[in-house]
Amino acid sequence: MKQLFDDVSFKCSQLVTKSYSTSFSTAVYMLSPSIRDAIYSVYGFVRFADEIVDSFHGFEKEILINDFETEYYKAFHTGISLNPILNAFQITVKKYNISDDLIQAFLKSMKLDLIKSDYHSIEEYKEYIYGSADVVGLMCLKVFVNGNNQKYNQLKDEAMRLGSAFQKVNFLRDLKDDNLVLNRSYFPGVDLNSFDEKAKKMIINEIEEDFSIAYQGIIQLPIEAKFGVYTAFIYYKKLLKKLKNTPCHEIGSTRIRVSNYTKAGLLAQSFVTYKLKMV
Repeated sequence: MKQLFDDVSFKCSQLVTKSYSTSFSTAVYMLSPSIRDAIYSVYGFVRFADEIVDSFHGFEKEILINDFETEYYKAFHTGISLNPILNAFQITVKKYNISDDLIQAFLKSMKLDLIKSDYHSIEEYKEYIYGSADVVGLMCLKVFVNGNNQKYNQLKDEAMRLGSAFQKVNFLRDLKDDNLVLNRSYFPGVDLNSFDEKAKKMIINEIEEDFSIAYQGIIQLPIEAKFGVYTAFIYYKKLLKKLKNTPCHEIGSTRIRVSNYTKAGLLAQSFVTYKLKMV
């Protein structure tokens, strides 16, 4: 009856996705049913690791993230974990041949959040984003291409740029909490205490370039994945536009959001665009 436990494990990953991100959950629902569970499991894994370093204040975060890593590898080697999130993820890792270097790069960036608060060089910044975002895009791409290594290598750079764009939008949106609550500054050369329009424009131009390159990969995705990824792309583009039109002092003092009404409109828009084969 291991299959029943596995089914429950994937449902737990789905619940985590829906609970933590309605936007991403909606985008996953637009994927083919054949790959939804796998993407839920990837999100569940990365979300739990991220929550450990970002949210579990008052607990021994270093012990928690190290235990999380140890339990994942035990699950991978034994084929089971009583932690349903890790159980579902190890199944996905094996099924889609997700390489361990991607998982290690991700965990490395998560651990950096425990000891590092400022990124002073472009190299440090890029390394952190690669581990925290680019590799997540690559894990998802492994699922999307379903073992087609030629397609994976063809779309690898674009998938990384999409992951980068999503992460940088999150950084910009979460500027207040990162600075005041977590005491972190990810953008090198940017003083968050004197954040101005020049700095905002520089960051937004960087994100727009990422999105432009990422879009070229989205239009080449297999049909099972294209609509769901495009839905997430449209949502984040809208969020970036809202950030672009928000004065820099407001970005530094409040968390910018896209309303549920607007999200529904974006979903309808992306569906029409997809059905008309414009993407």
